[in-house]
Amino acid sequence: MSSLPIPTVEDLLQYSFADKRLIEEALRHSSFVNEAPETGLRDNERLEFLGDAVLNLVVGHILMERYTKLNEGDLSRMRSALVNEQQLAKVARRLDLGAHIRLGKGEAQTGGHEKSSILAGTIEALIAAVYIDGGFGAAFAITQAMFLPLVRQMERAKEHIDFKSQLQELVQTRPGQMPGYSVIREEGPDHDKTFWVQLRVMEIETEGVGKSKKAAEQDAACKALARLKPQ
Repeated sequence: MSSLPIPTVEDLLQYSFADKRLIEEALRHSSFVNEAPETGLRDNERLEFLGDAVLNLVVGHILMERYTKLNEGDLSRMRSALVNEQQLAKVARRLDLGAHIRLGKGEAQTGGHEKSSILAGTIEALIAAVYIDGGFGAAFAITQAMFLPLVRQMERAKEHIDFKSQLQELVQTRPGQMPGYSVIREEGPDHDKTFWVQLRVMEIETEGVGKSKKAAEQDAACKALARLKPQ
């Protein structure tokens, strides 16, 4: 049995484990353990369970600090868009983590190193391993390094979506009130104002926030679309 590439993975995470057994466990898939029961080794599923909780807490914390004006529902939707199998697998692929996961021969032969479910689970297990080894501060640091690029990518994508036009098109296909926007509050000096806009449409109300009236209207329209068309 070859030794695990621990230094390489530690370099990828930019974290050095005091207890190397934790990173070994985090990289050990159940298929590997099932093919070698005599070793008495433990797979990474328990760490995956803990890592899911730590990941949701850390990403929630990051979003709370970054988006001080958003409500609980908006923050929950953003976290769900970031903490899911697809996004976790994207993080793992960016780190080239698949090559370092210990898989059984059968799983490896069927492309297990590239399976999104395995990659996502390993990311969660590694976050838990860091949390146990170095505490919440260490787990927060590596999780932030992993997920801030995704947060920024999501922000850039949202900037190019015309939610007002999408809402207008949706409303035109249904009977009811057309969208109506009104500025209900503004704060800050002229060079750095924040605007709050209220939107009424089809018997619902939403409130948008932005650094311009247009941005606040887009935010309100985005929230209205989420309520009218949750998918």
